[in-house]
Amino acid sequence: MPGTILPETPRHVPPPPTKENLDYADLAIIDLEKYKTPEGRAELVADVRNALATVGFFYVINHGYTPEQTRRIFDIADIPFTQVSDEEKRKYVAKMKETGSYQGYKPRQYWHIDAGVRDQLEHYNIHRDVTKKVHPEALRPFLPEIDAFARHNHFNILLPLLRLLATGLELPEDYFVNMHGFDSVSETWLRFMKYYPRSTEDEEKTKNVWLKGHTDFGSLTLLWSQPVSALQILAPDGTWKWIKHIDNALVVNTGEAIEFLSGRYYKGTIHRVVQPPADQRNLTRLGVFYFALTDDDVKLIPLEQSPVLRRVGVTRRCDDAVAPTMGEWRKARVAAYGQTTLKEGKQKGVQEEIINGVVVRHYN
Repeated sequence: MPGTILPETPRHVPPPPTKENLDYADLAIIDLEKYKTPEGRAELVADVRNALATVGFFYVINHGYTPEQTRRIFDIADIPFTQVSDEEKRKYVAKMKETGSYQGYKPRQYWHIDAGVRDQLEHYNIHRDVTKKVHPEALRPFLPEIDAFARHNHFNILLPLLRLLATGLELPEDYFVNMHGFDSVSETWLRFMKYYPRSTEDEEKTKNVWLKGHTDFGSLTLLWSQPVSALQILAPDGTWKWIKHIDNALVVNTGEAIEFLSGRYYKGTIHRVVQPPADQRNLTRLGVFYFALTDDDVKLIPLEQSPVLRRVGVTRRCDDAVAPTMGEWRKARVAAYGQTTLKEGKQKGVQEEIINGVVVRHYN
């Protein structure tokens, strides 16, 4: 925010990237600088379509934030965890089961992970309209910056990507954009998140898995890359691959809303979080996300008007007549996650639950 005096905050010093020889996923790198020309856009359409039809993850670079601006956002992201007392945090705990919304704190140990072990991650969630809720006192001076960051994610990163997705389906360029109104009723939100190290006993019980393999329930997830390795994706060959940190890049993946709407042409990406490698094992892991959802009233049925889908066919997750709206799906998924008893699925290592008549799988 040039020309303004910004409030001071302690500096979050990120640790160095791991030096371990990890089996990294080979992800496409989407350079948004190319988006500025028709030729570049055409190239990006093909690159994004190929990435989402196969792996489902890709990097984004040249997104409009400088390294210094990104470092500042991570400084701010640490405030809800280091500058707010436990007593004050309790005043802002999200009512996830009651409202199906993450707005506020998700406390540590709220989710059951496996074998009686509960999670060790805490996050603070902020609606893209930062005025929707009152925030902890320490965060209030930074709301103008958070608001600018939310708008940058939405208008300068999310919407261009949605245009590329729509063009890839041979739909009008703004087809998905019109489902993601900044001022419409939906729960698109920012998340500041912190993973804390776990005990040796908990690591053994869960086989080092911190968050089971899953797909996000929204449309696109924008993750601002950070250096503590823990994120893995399920590759097409059935193996788990690590996501490599790229400084000042984003890691983007598709969620279930886009999978519903595209008839699985764009697949929701299965990913999980595991214990970091040995040289990062005792570190906390600070994350910054922008979770995009369609407007609440969008019915999640395949867009069969797409010429591409008419050619390749669609795979439905449920009958159109009972398909949920985005609002219904979001509320049900938020309320259920980490709170329900999962059943063993037909596939080895896969557990299942039924939400709104749709099978939701968790991969372990």
